Amino acid sequence: MNVNIQFKKGVLELCVLVLIHRKDQYGYELAQAVSRHIEVAEGALYPLLRRLVNEGYCTTYLQESNEGPPRKYYKLTASGVTYMKSMVKEWQTFVSNVTNLIEEGDLYE
Repeated sequence: MNVNIQFKKGVLELCVLVLIHRKDQYGYELAQAVSRHIEVAEGALYPLLRRLVNEGYCTTYLQESNEGPPRKYYKLTASGVTYMKSMVKEWQTFVSNVTNLIEEGDLYE
C-alpha cells in the first residue's frame, strides 16, 4: 500500500470543496487546479463530484462554452460551505497534531 496515495485520497475532497468555494468550476478545470498542488488522476475526481452532489454539498448547472459543448459547473450549497469549513478546521487540527508529534520525536538528530 502506497501511503502517499492514501494521503491524497483523504485530502482530495477537502481540496475540491475549497476550490469550488473560491469559484464555481467545471470538472476538468477542477482537475487542473488540484493537479497544480497534488498529483491526482482525473478519473478520481468525477466519482467524488457525483457524491458531493448526491449528498447535497454541491449543485450543478450548465454554461455555454466557446470551446465546445456546454460545461457542467459545480457550486457549493449552503450546507456544502458549512461542511467545507468544518473539514478545514478538522484538517488544521489534524496537521497541527501530527506536526507536533513529529517534532517531539528525535527524527532530525
